[in-house]
Amino acid sequence: MEAIKKYILPFCKKNFVLLIAIILAIITCFFVPIDREYLTYFDEKNLKTLATLFCTLAVVAALRNIHFFSWLADEIIKKFGNTRNAIAALIFITYFGSMIMANDMALVTFLPLGYFVLASCNKKQYFAFTFIMQNIAANLGGMLTPFGNPQNLYIYSYFNVSLGNFLKTMVIPFAVALVLIIAACFVVKKEPIKVEYTTLNKPALWRSIVYFVLFIVAILIVFDVFPKYYIGLIIVVVGLLIVDWKSFLGVDYGLLLTFSAFFIFSGNLARIDAVKNLFEMLLNKSVLIFSTLSCQIISNVPSAILLSKFIDPTQYDALLIGVNIGGLGTPIASLASLITLNFYRKVNPGHTKKYLGMFLGINYLFLIILLVVSLFIV
Repeated sequence: MEAIKKYILPFCKKNFVLLIAIILAIITCFFVPIDREYLTYFDEKNLKTLATLFCTLAVVAALRNIHFFSWLADEIIKKFGNTRNAIAALIFITYFGSMIMANDMALVTFLPLGYFVLASCNKKQYFAFTFIMQNIAANLGGMLTPFGNPQNLYIYSYFNVSLGNFLKTMVIPFAVALVLIIAACFVVKKEPIKVEYTTLNKPALWRSIVYFVLFIVAILIVFDVFPKYYIGLIIVVVGLLIVDWKSFLGVDYGLLLTFSAFFIFSGNLARIDAVKNLFEMLLNKSVLIFSTLSCQIISNVPSAILLSKFIDPTQYDALLIGVNIGGLGTPIASLASLITLNFYRKVNPGHTKKYLGMFLGINYLFLIILLVVSLFIV
């Protein structure tokens, strides 16, 4: 009993998202016995996702080791001067960053920055709000570009959508989301802020350059710049082994396992006939509404992959909007939300219930507004 209290319970609390993902994967294994088709759950696309995530996590850990984020946080505080402006800057860095580097990567990169900014000026009471808004910003900012969210890239390729039609479909939800995020920033009071510790020295320039080059290599994996994704992976791994091998100790391997478990879960669901029949029936009612609801249960990327098999190609716009705004809502509606929840639990343990209450309230407010607007589009 003592061992359970001392080791097992703390482990479960720290890794409960991973445990839920594993449990869901195991449950579906009873309906879909393990066979060779399980290997297809880890096709090149999913392996590329894991490789990109690993590389980004490792580079971010290396930047953290040279105190880059602490230094950048210091600069942001000096520049913006008050709590509202600093938090708004963090939110919009994430918002626009997600258009370029994808929502998951934007959060992995900028959540640590948010932590260092607020911790360095002793504003930890804003952790939950800032991380939640960074999460929303990453999900909604990334929906404007084909590579901004993983589900976008899949739908863009699967239905051969032109860039013009893609932008035409997403521009209104994107604009509404921008207005909502700006309005949310005004909730934060304009409190003066200052750094509570001695100002750090600027990180070594050569190390910063090396790490940012490696970060760019990680991002280029997403754009298929390399003939094979593992070429970029090798470049990043070898580079960090030479410059800072300890960065690999800072990688959140639990997050990588969480992604892997969800790949198995969603892959198995797609093979269960009862699930397929149910989806076909519900999609006949409304692709937009059902795809949005589906994300709340099985996440937006699995929903995009699964539901694309059951809709008419002319309905891609409803699916596209649904799996983007559907990333809001429950913590498992988007894998990006799992990243945020994991990070919050790590830096502010013991406050998860309060975080989840605020998370659900803000997310569903945004989701309801965007869903109502979207019903007039498709």
